[in-house]
Amino acid sequence: MSELRNLIFDFGDVLVSYRWKAMLMDYGLSAEEAERVGREMFDEPDRLWHQFDLGVKSDEEIIAAFAAKYPADAKVITWFIRHGEYMEAPRPEIWDRVHALKSAGFRIFILSNYPKTLFAKHIEYADFAKDLDGWMVSYMLHQCKPDPPIYEALLHRYGLQPQECLFFDDRAENIDGAAALGIPGFLVTGRAALSKKLDEILTSGQRGR
Repeated sequence: MSELRNLIFDFGDVLVSYRWKAMLMDYGLSAEEAERVGREMFDEPDRLWHQFDLGVKSDEEIIAAFAAKYPADAKVITWFIRHGEYMEAPRPEIWDRVHALKSAGFRIFILSNYPKTLFAKHIEYADFAKDLDGWMVSYMLHQCKPDPPIYEALLHRYGLQPQECLFFDDRAENIDGAAALGIPGFLVTGRAALSKKLDEILTSGQRGR
């Protein structure tokens, strides 16, 4: 059995929480309106947010596409995309564990689907950024999880052996995508479950490198 050396984390709903609904309510929408606008942005059939993650369109092109499709909500969607710094909520208890794991010798990586400008805003305010050994984000190569190229790119860039990694993600399809390439995974079902798993690694006697 290979030794665990590398911990690979998704970003959203793993290392940070998202307060997108509260953010829209901060703008002035009711809870019902916020839910509706959220569905327009994240669940619409043209997958405009997916294109945003892929980095194949600029922020302004994405804003224009949403405005054309949802003209009545163009103003709030524009504000939302331009002010992504209000969307992130910290998970300090997770960040403390990541730091402890880094101190124990594990290498720490991010593998995430994210737009370029939003990732830059969210990583800027994340205390765990100083503990990262690297990252591969969808906008960088125009590929998203769970498709193989983004996993392969992370492995290749940092010389990682799949069997020496553990991948944390909140979506089963992304865990399955990693498993198809031989990367073991842990499905994150909540903050408490993630904290427990990280504590188990810390107390298992395993050490990175």
